[in-house]
Amino acid sequence: MDTNEEAREQSFPAKTRKALGTINGVATEANSVWFSDRIMITMSQEGRLSVPVHVPILPSPADMVDMNLSSSSRGMLPSTHLTATTLLGGGGDERETLGQFYAAQIARLISLRDPEDRRTLVLGLGLLKVDTAREAFFDTMDLIKEVL
Repeated sequence: MDTNEEAREQSFPAKTRKALGTINGVATEANSVWFSDRIMITMSQEGRLSVPVHVPILPSPADMVDMNLSSSSRGMLPSTHLTATTLLGGGGDERETLGQFYAAQIARLISLRDPEDRRTLVLGLGLLKVDTAREAFFDTMDLIKEVL
């Protein structure tokens, strides 16, 4: 096992969650599967999976010391210690960048909810189009939160 990963005691079968919503007027399905060594989240519009991205969930150096920030004030700040990597290419630069951005944000949410979680997040962001608008971001994150 990779030294950056830590398997967690999980019941079998793996915990799954599913949520349906709308992003940019398109029906969207979000799914999560919580394995002992990975957390897999997929978002799909019209059956699309797109380019998978992974992020090892590691503790932040700032988390090691008391920064006196409430978790609500840190909640959506970008985390420079979470590095997303595209697993399979071919999605185009914009799509890969958006996937890496969302993966880092989701990994941050997971680490805020459970600072002891050291699994790797794998995200498949199968959105029909790349949309960097604020509304699309919040709609996407709201749907993701339903499966966390």
